[in-house]
Amino acid sequence: METIKNRRTIRKYKSQDIPDDLLNGLLEESFRAATMGNMQLYSVVVTRSSEMKSKLAPIHFNQPMVTGAPVVLTFCADFNRFSLWCKQRKAEPGYDNFLSFVNAMSDALLVTQNFCTLAENAGLGTCYLGTTIYNPGPIIDLLKLPKLVIPVATITVGYPDEFPAQPDRLPLKGIVHNEVYSQYSAGDIDDIYAYKESLPENKNFIAINNKETLAQIFTDIRYKKNDNEAMSENLVGVLRQQGFFDVD
Repeated sequence: METIKNRRTIRKYKSQDIPDDLLNGLLEESFRAATMGNMQLYSVVVTRSSEMKSKLAPIHFNQPMVTGAPVVLTFCADFNRFSLWCKQRKAEPGYDNFLSFVNAMSDALLVTQNFCTLAENAGLGTCYLGTTIYNPGPIIDLLKLPKLVIPVATITVGYPDEFPAQPDRLPLKGIVHNEVYSQYSAGDIDDIYAYKESLPENKNFIAINNKETLAQIFTDIRYKKNDNEAMSENLVGVLRQQGFFDVD
């Protein structure tokens, strides 16, 4: 599909609103995604009001698209609804565990990708916010998510007011393995990352941050070990709080 090959992240949006029937139609179509046991273990919170977007913005590190987009969608892993149904039908649910969270998260992310593809095909632009999984606790509080519900992806949506360049992607040979996983040699790694490392913008990142390699931008600045460990500890705490993780 040309939409996928040409897709790009949109962070600036026109003031034009998205009609309810268009948004709901896209969401309903996205729910045709594959799902664990046909349980549909996800929910979506739609945020349109300026007040709620302003409250969400600091949780997402004040990225401007949160308040600039007409719609913000929070996709949640949700075992609450299915568990309530089980209890009301004389069945005892056993989904308060880590595996169930992983199943629900997978369901939610499949729907999220479906929605993004459909929205872009309809002329809308989207931006995926990775901050959701970094900072789920305040989102849970703000959106009043009950036990067994955890936000896993946030998407800003609107009519594009920019046409940015596409980000680079690794070549097919760097990602696809035939029959079994083939470990990469040093030469393979050099070849796979050569184009990314050659880009002027990436060379500039290295220079302005006084680093030696692009990899150091990721390990020393963008995704640091101590940050990853702190956010991992926080996520485990949220999983426990929401009833998905009761193992020490």
